[in-house]
Amino acid sequence: MGIFTHNCVGTNDVERSGRFYDACLAPLGIRRLGEFLDQGLAYGDRAAEFLVLRPIDGEGAIPGNGVTIGFKAPDRQAVSAFHAAGLAAGGTDAGAPGPRGAVPHAFGTYLLDPDGNKICAYCFKPPAG
Repeated sequence: MGIFTHNCVGTNDVERSGRFYDACLAPLGIRRLGEFLDQGLAYGDRAAEFLVLRPIDGEGAIPGNGVTIGFKAPDRQAVSAFHAAGLAAGGTDAGAPGPRGAVPHAFGTYLLDPDGNKICAYCFKPPAG
């Protein structure tokens, strides 16, 4: 059982963010579920678990300093595909795919989305072979 109902990032350009998230989340098996109210987009498997939204207060979206949204990847290849697709769709490298020392077998990568939000993808399976 997870501990979150959902996670959100802010955007100033829903269309641009949609192209980015459609591309980088596809290798992880996460798809766009559609619009979320009139604020932005919903992603997930069956339920809206990740939202990309314009701020409701009318102020511009700004990334949270120290905030990272992490996505589960089915394997190391999906981690690398997430990173490559995100870069091709307008993201910025914030940590190339590779082993991470925090947890045994951790393999992860980091991106900044077009609005500067930090996201990552991780696989915790041992290397194949």
